[in-house]
Amino acid sequence: MTDKALPQAEFVVRTIAQTAVANEKYFGDLDAVVGDGDFGYSLARGFEIVISDWDTFDRADAATFLRKVAVVITSRIGGTSGPIWGTAFLRAAAAAAGKSDLDSATVVAMLRAAAEGIQARGSASLGDKTLLDALVPATDEIARQISLGSDGASTIRAAATVARASADATAKLEARRGRASYTGERSIGSVDPGAVAVAVIFEALADAWPATF
Repeated sequence: MTDKALPQAEFVVRTIAQTAVANEKYFGDLDAVVGDGDFGYSLARGFEIVISDWDTFDRADAATFLRKVAVVITSRIGGTSGPIWGTAFLRAAAAAAGKSDLDSATVVAMLRAAAEGIQARGSASLGDKTLLDALVPATDEIARQISLGSDGASTIRAAATVARASADATAKLEARRGRASYTGERSIGSVDPGAVAVAVIFEALADAWPATF
């Protein structure tokens, strides 16, 4: 059986990395509204290292590759974002262990594991105005599309649509985690930059989704 998991993981990670770097100013500007404004910068610097070290990562299998990427993210992304995004990748790697194909069911398991890791690491829950408020609904939509028998391209596009709507909806929430939480009710009216980043990443994945997947 052809091992599709590694090229699938490589595609997703490279797309995430390129999206983080390309949107550095956008994410930073969003964070500056009620945060300290360093989210875009920190994310871009960490994923720049992922891109520059791309050929050095151990590719024994998809899980090993993702774990190596997680180490870079954890150590090179500043602030709270490094441990949170690093934990997400580590948990996703664990869910991908032993898989020769990152099929829809495996992707859902990876995303749910990532979300659980973020919740544990950041002591965050749905409704706290964090990236979880886009990631969890998008994951739920992927699971729903699977039940409908949708193909990969349609599934990721539907997930991107839900992620964007969910990210936009964070404007109605009061931040309860991160620097934005210090502003209390003043955080209402602005979107969460982490949730928007998740939406932009899903949109980038949908735009570039290979027909072979």
